[in-house]
Amino acid sequence: MWIPSWDDLALACPATQVIRWTGCATGEAVDVLVEVSAPPPRLLIFGALDFAAALSEVGAFLGYRVTVCDPRPVFATPERFPAAEVVVDWPHRYLDRTETDERTAVCVLTHDPKFDIPVLTRALRMPLAYVGAMGARRTHAERVELLTEAGVTAQELGQLRSPLGLDLGARTSAETALSIAAEMVAVRGGAAGARWASCRVRFTVARAPDHRPAGSCCIRD
Repeated sequence: MWIPSWDDLALACPATQVIRWTGCATGEAVDVLVEVSAPPPRLLIFGALDFAAALSEVGAFLGYRVTVCDPRPVFATPERFPAAEVVVDWPHRYLDRTETDERTAVCVLTHDPKFDIPVLTRALRMPLAYVGAMGARRTHAERVELLTEAGVTAQELGQLRSPLGLDLGARTSAETALSIAAEMVAVRGGAAGARWASCRVRFTVARAPDHRPAGSCCIRD
């Protein structure tokens, strides 16, 4: 019987599970248990805001190794972010020197062009799982213009999630963190919900199965 290499198994099965393998010399399929041991994915949060504190808690709960980076030491303190490693540095400088991979998520919450543009210019050119930036649609339009002036291509801009997070009607920092984490999970799993924050969806119920009144629902643009 042919035994697959470790590289073959790692490509076929990125997480611990049983897979059906058909590479046997006899031509028969066999069940192979692949147990994967890998370091946790990273979540890099730029901007030591209240939103960052909530997101770091949710990220740690989801199994991410969380880092909060901000150049302002008065905000970037371990006491404010007990679930994260805290780094006092400019976002783009830290991104240049830290380790990332295809599972890394980057969330830019600084909401300030002098921080946003340099770090996003770098992040959008890296093989990352998720790149998102906080800001209203007007802020996003201005940010896109500045990124374009910095040489970021349209294809690279297409990787940017902004406004970041799914449209859950969030009102608090914790709810906003949940919407961001939900989008990260949706992107990682390839779910259709990953684009909810940037589209409008409307549906009407003509007659519900339990005879409730007809109604409609709209996810805001």
